[in-house]
Amino acid sequence: MRLVVVSAGLSSPSSTRLLADRLTAATVGLVDAEVEVVELRDLATEIAQHFVTGFPPARLAAALDAVAAADGLIAVTPVFAASYSGLFKSFFDVIDKDALTGKPVLVAATGGTARHSLVTEHALRPLFTYLRALVLPTAVYAASEDWGEEGLQRRIARAGAELARFMAPAASDAGPDVDTAAAIAPRSLTGAITSVDPADGFEIVPFEQRLAALRSE
Repeated sequence: MRLVVVSAGLSSPSSTRLLADRLTAATVGLVDAEVEVVELRDLATEIAQHFVTGFPPARLAAALDAVAAADGLIAVTPVFAASYSGLFKSFFDVIDKDALTGKPVLVAATGGTARHSLVTEHALRPLFTYLRALVLPTAVYAASEDWGEEGLQRRIARAGAELARFMAPAASDAGPDVDTAAAIAPRSLTGAITSVDPADGFEIVPFEQRLAALRSE
């Protein structure tokens, strides 16, 4: 099983990478997975070249392939101008449109103030929902004052447990268990989907049916 971690921190050391490492530890403590970390600051030039030429250089191509082949993904960005960073968005702009379909993704962000805590819901969750990923219910935001607080560690542990639970069935391709499906469906845009039919009105598509449809597309 493979877990890929995408970190968009720009400094070294980086609070974004620190959060990514803690989320990784919380996940691999519960599921046996090989971990690969993609540091986007090391790929900034290659990402720009890809936009200009239309072809990814070797290191970027390897990173994109790793994300596509992963059984689970952790994606962490610093907050810039109340949203994800441009480098973070650029990486996911050049990824194949089908690479994240049905893949469990844990989203997280770091920032200087708690006022940006909803960036995970207003920016990150819609981005990965558009990419047809399974965005986990618990997203983790860490402001400067959160480090060292028990509340942050509890959120990290909960998010890591959710990702481990969704990754575990991937080896058998059995899909998430019923309890997990029931837990995530009401809280995620990729869970139970409501559609409108002119004749029948509202229709609720069960989570398991939606997941099967994503995997078959």
